[in-house]
Amino acid sequence: MKTREEIQDRLARGEAEVWTAMEFKTRVREGEVPGKDEVDIVTCGTFGVMSGTAAVMCVPVTRPGIFERAEAVTMEGVPCYPGPCPNERLGLVDLMVYGTAKASPRYGGGHLLRDLADGKEVEVIVESGGKTYEHTTHIDEIPFARVITTRSAFKNYAAFVNRAAGPVDTIFSVTPLQGNTSQVTVSGCGEINPLANDPYLTHIAPGYPLMLNGSAGYVMGEGTRSTPEKPNIAAFADLSGMVSEFMGGFVTSVGPECLTSVAVPLPVLSEADIARLSVLDEGCSLPVNDIETRTTLSGTTYADIWQGTETVVSVRPEHCLFCGTCTAAEACPTRAIMMGGGIMHARCVACGTCVGACPNGVYAMEMGTVPVEGARVPVALRQSDRNRAERICDYLKQEILSGVFRW
Repeated sequence: MKTREEIQDRLARGEAEVWTAMEFKTRVREGEVPGKDEVDIVTCGTFGVMSGTAAVMCVPVTRPGIFERAEAVTMEGVPCYPGPCPNERLGLVDLMVYGTAKASPRYGGGHLLRDLADGKEVEVIVESGGKTYEHTTHIDEIPFARVITTRSAFKNYAAFVNRAAGPVDTIFSVTPLQGNTSQVTVSGCGEINPLANDPYLTHIAPGYPLMLNGSAGYVMGEGTRSTPEKPNIAAFADLSGMVSEFMGGFVTSVGPECLTSVAVPLPVLSEADIARLSVLDEGCSLPVNDIETRTTLSGTTYADIWQGTETVVSVRPEHCLFCGTCTAAEACPTRAIMMGGGIMHARCVACGTCVGACPNGVYAMEMGTVPVEGARVPVALRQSDRNRAERICDYLKQEILSGVFRW
């Protein structure tokens, strides 16, 4: 059995074999399961809507002595929770902002965190003693900004359908989820998810290194609602090191949600690690639940979502009729769609909303179908982006090989 110290020595000498989850899975699919001596580390990742994301910050507002303590705070209109340290008369505010907090129906905490990571200036407004204090700040001016997840990277999620006759607004849909079991909404990155590859948390334990939104951080432990069947983790990392394309906001039919990414380097120490890492989408279960009752109607696997489907939206600009109001742009949960059939790929998460929203077929992507009570129901929305998760796996691999990420 190899040891972690041996792998660290191999990394230091430039001899370690670091593979992405995709590289490992390709070998497995080809019937060539690697041996434990062929690979040292496998990078796994996931990206998608993760509501349990927040940030703790210490934000300068004025010079000392101007106000006593903050009673209410907003950042770019997003409500924050001041405290617990009052920082009396220091001109600083300790605060927490939730990734799901809402400034407006189209802007929330997830958007704010991405804007800060992107180096944008944001407006801070503090209310204290009946007076209002305003300040414009940016990430370089904030001495402490740490993102935490209370639950993230669930090994598997549930797909949802709406069995009722009428549409339902839910955090699991961008446009109202249509009734009569006519469409499915799904989450989860299947076989490349870190917890699909370490389901018993053999390695992913408190203090284990990971990347949160592209920033080096650590596992805090199991997250809320974690169970042996559906484990998830809590984690943290500094906001100042985060990559904006690996995070952000996502607008659902009931308001803003938060996009978060998690990447974990899993060591290959034994044949047991090889066995766990050999899981494929076909072995990752995906229950299908009714959105209202939350009862399980049927079950499938992530192969229906990620095998034989497409993970990038294709554009046919010649189909664009330059409608007065672009329905795809209006519906896009990440503001990635541009008039005339353009897509800002740095924002697009391949959720598929534009495919259904454009009446002229400008956008296309094969999203698959899911078996529900004897019928195949088309996937209308993905709240996880497999393509971006794969890029995160590769990003972590390169950071390890370059020595930037200390494993």
